[in-house]
Amino acid sequence: MATATPIETSTERMLISGNQAVALACLHAKVSLGTGYPGTPSTEILESFDALGGRAQWAPNEKVAMEVGLGAAYAGAKVLVTMKHVGVNVAADPLFTAAYTGVDGSLVMIAADDPGMASSQNEQDSRRYAVAAGVPMFEPSDSQETYDMTLAAFQLSHTHQMPCILRMTTRICHSKTIVVPNETDATRYIAEIKWERDIPGRVMVPGYARPAHRRLRKKLDEMAVASDNCPFNYVSKGDGSSKRGIITSSISYVHAREAAPDCDILKLGMSYPLPMNMIRQFIEEHDDVICVEEGDPYLVEQIRAVNLPVDGKDEMYRFGEFDVARVKRILANDTTEEEAPPKGKPPQLCTGCPHRNVFEILRDLGCIVAGDIGCYTLGVLPPFTAMDTCVCMGASVGVGLGLRHVLPDEQAKKVVSVIGDSTFVHSGLTGMAEMVYNPPKTGHVLMILDNGTTAMTGQQEHPGTGRTLDHEPTGKIDFETMARAMGIERVYTIDPVKSTGAVETTLKECLDSNELSVIVTRRPCILAAGKIKEWETAATEKCGCDCQPTAD
Repeated sequence: MATATPIETSTERMLISGNQAVALACLHAKVSLGTGYPGTPSTEILESFDALGGRAQWAPNEKVAMEVGLGAAYAGAKVLVTMKHVGVNVAADPLFTAAYTGVDGSLVMIAADDPGMASSQNEQDSRRYAVAAGVPMFEPSDSQETYDMTLAAFQLSHTHQMPCILRMTTRICHSKTIVVPNETDATRYIAEIKWERDIPGRVMVPGYARPAHRRLRKKLDEMAVASDNCPFNYVSKGDGSSKRGIITSSISYVHAREAAPDCDILKLGMSYPLPMNMIRQFIEEHDDVICVEEGDPYLVEQIRAVNLPVDGKDEMYRFGEFDVARVKRILANDTTEEEAPPKGKPPQLCTGCPHRNVFEILRDLGCIVAGDIGCYTLGVLPPFTAMDTCVCMGASVGVGLGLRHVLPDEQAKKVVSVIGDSTFVHSGLTGMAEMVYNPPKTGHVLMILDNGTTAMTGQQEHPGTGRTLDHEPTGKIDFETMARAMGIERVYTIDPVKSTGAVETTLKECLDSNELSVIVTRRPCILAAGKIKEWETAATEKCGCDCQPTAD
């Protein structure tokens, strides 16, 4: 789990993580707003920005965060939008069109990839999004570059009036290296907040979108030329004993520099648009050149697309994180089987977790469980083994409905969708709308496991907790009222620890009813309960009312 560590602002050398470096750069650049959705490895960015005094807030999901950020950037503001790689999928809809509309201020999106899937359901490579959406992208290799590139991304976004991606990875986000801040560079331009009407530039109906697309491609052509002179793209000389060259970016540069001290390395900090003239010259000056990159063969494909000869890694190295040893194997074209990493202790639901009783009941009743993303995903592991599908945020509802629609009745009546409170707000609401709109003939059962926090990423707030990012009171979504307002009559609220029997009895009745049912099991996360009680007590004292804290 991730928790932000406070950092002190300074003009001296600082040892901080990549996430903290982004936050510090945003403070120095006087960013107007930071918004996003918590997701490892990106979570601490907004928490750190808030701790430094910046304005930061959690959005219900990444799409909303991008849209809020875009609106602020339309008004001239400097805006940061943060998310992990799978969150980019959610934000892609506004991102692609934002490249057409551009911005009046500046908008930087953090895409934090997770090679090796330390805490993710897939290993996608967000560099593909820069190309597909037509958005410039930077890739830092340490905390200093993260700080510098964050500032450069805001400047580039402002200069070209378009969003910019800063692509990070787990190692960059969480590793600490030295940073020397540069507040002078940070404030090269100050945001001027104002609204100027621009219907052709902001309203993307086809008649306006067609010329906007042409403007976008022209901007990218201009940036491709500028990329050859970008200070973040440079050649790191080897000791001169080898005529082999390496092209790399991000954390792979650090590993490659140590693995091959004899080789020249073309280190790419601006990786879209690529500096093709620089790459061409580098290839011409070396006997052979290989791309060393985690994830997809993005650099190889981009360089070969312009008929430049470059080697790439074997397919076996497409998976997982790199280290120095793996890079040495790549450079030696060693395709022998790699030694399996030592097995670690598998994750498990905490002792006393309120979800444990729920999964025991689901297991004992032989339910077919369409699951979701969060701590409760661990219900798939022994001793519960009570989860049958897990795809993406919010998918439990739709997948469960799909199973109900086509399975024989005796199996369909066993299907239950299980989702957490933060995930329900993120992507479950539209699934519940589908549940009402296209109800299966056997009905359906949706269980919302409400533990009062976004637990797996470090106990962040969300619209269902009634508290903001810094735990101050705010509006709160009531799941039960919402379900009833959508037309679901069977709505139940149960404490899964105090009333285990009621959970089982109610679930049986709902499964047998052939009706739409929502069961909210509500009990604070065992790790967050004390903090929740403190925050609610403080809120009660501040407002002076007779309401009582709910955590126990």
